Amino acid sequence: MPRRLVVLRYAKSARPPEDCGVPDHDRPLAPRGRRDAPAAGRALAAAGCLPDLVLCSTALRARETWERAAARWATRPPVRHDPRLYAAGAAGLLAVVREVPPEVGTLLLVGHNPGLEDLVLGLAGDGLDDTLDRVRAKFPTSAIAVLAWHGADWGALAPGAALLTRLTVPRGRPG
Repeated sequence: MPRRLVVLRYAKSARPPEDCGVPDHDRPLAPRGRRDAPAAGRALAAAGCLPDLVLCSTALRARETWERAAARWATRPPVRHDPRLYAAGAAGLLAVVREVPPEVGTLLLVGHNPGLEDLVLGLAGDGLDDTLDRVRAKFPTSAIAVLAWHGADWGALAPGAALLTRLTVPRGRPG
């Protein structure tokens, strides 16, 4: 079985007025984000992409996305909130992924752009259908990219080694 790296960009976040003093790290989800995050969880379950481990940014909007996405799963995988994922570039994200234990077959990474988009594009040597072109055009909030690769352990994951098998942008319904 190939290993899978599932990349989830946090759902739409609120932008409090600058004079409110809310630091970027503490921005919560917007109403649309609160609707879209559960839709992302449903999409992950429907695609059979439930992870063995979750690495999540410590930013409030990323943590809220993860919590809402996994809220209805029967069994939640272990989650590690890693401060290195906040504002990380592709190289920093890859360094964190390479530390994942070899027994993890499917890893979910919840974080931020532009690092996530750059990571997906850097790791994907190829993509099914038009997935790579779609990521190049835009990797919006709540986007889920699934990369598959054959490797003995996560430490061997290298640029161009993965196949981008899926790109989904789930949206929740208003109301």
